[in-house]
Amino acid sequence: MNLISKLRVKPGSKVRLANVDPDFSGGYKSEKYAQQRIDEQSASIAELQKKLYAERKHSLLIVLQGIDAAGKDGTCWHVLKSMNPQGAHVQGFKQPTAEESSHDFLWRVHPHVPARGNVAIFNRSHYEDVLVQRVHKMAADKVIQQRYSFINDFESTLTSNNTTILKFFLYISPEEQLKRFEERLDDPTRQWKISESDYTERALWDDYIKAYEAMLEKCSTQQAPWYVIPANHKWFRNLAIGSVIEKTLKDMKLELPTPTVDLKAIRKKYHQAKKEKR
Repeated sequence: MNLISKLRVKPGSKVRLANVDPDFSGGYKSEKYAQQRIDEQSASIAELQKKLYAERKHSLLIVLQGIDAAGKDGTCWHVLKSMNPQGAHVQGFKQPTAEESSHDFLWRVHPHVPARGNVAIFNRSHYEDVLVQRVHKMAADKVIQQRYSFINDFESTLTSNNTTILKFFLYISPEEQLKRFEERLDDPTRQWKISESDYTERALWDDYIKAYEAMLEKCSTQQAPWYVIPANHKWFRNLAIGSVIEKTLKDMKLELPTPTVDLKAIRKKYHQAKKEKR
């Protein structure tokens, strides 16, 4: 089984995150041995995204979910590094505003899906409404169950419009989370990210794991699969996600569009302009 197949959640399968090793590194001994492949992926993704933007037949939606400190922000930085920002953007989804809460839970999401030719990265997403709201019992179980179906229908609508959806669940251990919290406390450049909720939510770890397992089981579909990314090693997280994105873009068979102007006429004008300049 290749790496991508190993990470992909098979539709209809039972998910037990306890069976996933968050330290898994795909056979690479360390970042040193993986860096060349990561660099190759970044260069390849950059070229493929140029074609995606120029062709304007497809779009790509990347969804990131994970417990606090799992690496969602770092993943955004890594993916965007390979892309022309003119055709890519990140959208974060925090606690809904009063206006957003007065609409259905998908209302605030749809305006941010990518247009053809573009890439959108969701840092958290519409899945917050079957995670936070389930764990904190902010919605009845019947409502949560309905939302899984609504999400699948929503994503099916997007894929029918040539939007490819990749969903990554970043999985770290509780020990790694605590280590990252400590690093934030000790690093003045990252202290702004600290919040009291980091620790109060940590107490609900087991409840969140159950919510993530339900999300993965009910919403990993053929057209919009979930990938569980072992993320204790940030470099492996980047390599694994890069592998999926690179293959997905290659599978689109992207091509640069043919010119819409008469190149001979344009060249003639160019040479005439050069003569006049002299």
